[in-house]
Amino acid sequence: MMGRMLGWLAVAVLVSGLAGCKSKTAAPAASNEAKTQPQVPIVPLDPATLGTVSGTIHFAGKPPERLKIDMSQDPVCAMMGGDNYAEQYVVHDGKLANVYIYVKDGPAAAMAQPATDTVPVVLDQIGCKYVPHVIAVMADEPVEFRNSDATMHNIHTTPPPGGNPSFDVSQAANGAPDMKMFDKPETMMPVRCNNHPWMNAFINVSATPYFAVSDADGHFTIKGLPPGTYTLAAVHEKMGEQTMTVTVAPQKTSKADFTYSMK
Repeated sequence: MMGRMLGWLAVAVLVSGLAGCKSKTAAPAASNEAKTQPQVPIVPLDPATLGTVSGTIHFAGKPPERLKIDMSQDPVCAMMGGDNYAEQYVVHDGKLANVYIYVKDGPAAAMAQPATDTVPVVLDQIGCKYVPHVIAVMADEPVEFRNSDATMHNIHTTPPPGGNPSFDVSQAANGAPDMKMFDKPETMMPVRCNNHPWMNAFINVSATPYFAVSDADGHFTIKGLPPGTYTLAAVHEKMGEQTMTVTVAPQKTSKADFTYSMK
C-alpha cells in the first residue's frame, strides 16, 4: 500500500514539473511577439508649412559661340544625328541652361529628408549625344541609362578620387537599358562615351530631395521646402559654383537668381 502511494506521488510530481516547464516556455513567445510590433511611421512634413524657391540663371555678356561637332567618324551618327553643337554654354536671351541648383545647407528637417522618388531619372543617347546634357538625382535613387540609337554606345562615368565608383558599360544599338544608383553627393560628375569622344554629359547627386536643373530659358523651381534659412548653390560645368542665402516662408515663393559671366 505504501509503495503504491509513493508511486502515485512520483507521477504527480512529474506532471507538476512538466506543467511548470510548459508555463516557462510560454513567456518568451509572448516577448517575441511584442518585439515584432510595427514601428511608429515617420511623420511626413506638413504641406501647410512648406515653401518654394524659384529663380533664373542669367548670363552676363556675350556667350562663347557653340561649336558644331563633326560626327563623320561614325557613318550612323553622321546620317541620323543632324546638326550637333557643343552644350557647355547654352544661352538663350541672356539665360543659361544646364545649371545644377541644390540645397547645400539648411534646416535640419530639410537636410534629413529621405529619398522618396522611385521613378528613375533617364539619361538617353539620341542622335549620338546624351539627352539631357545635365541630370540630377538624389543619392540612392535610380538613374536609367538608355540607348535609343542604331549604333553601339558606351557610358563611362569618371568621378574624382573619393567620389562614387566609376561606371563603365557598353550598350548595343537600341539595347536594353542599364540601371545605376549613386550613394555619395557629387556635382558635375562627367559621363563620356568611349566610342564617340564628342559625347559628354554630367550627373549630379544631391544629399537631399531639393534640387533642380535650369531649363532652356534658365529657369528653375524647388518645391516642398521646410521653412528656414538655406544656402543655395548653383553649379555650371565650366564656370563653377556660386552660393547665396535664401529664406523660405510657409506657402511662399522665394526668389533666387544667379548670374554667370566669362572671367
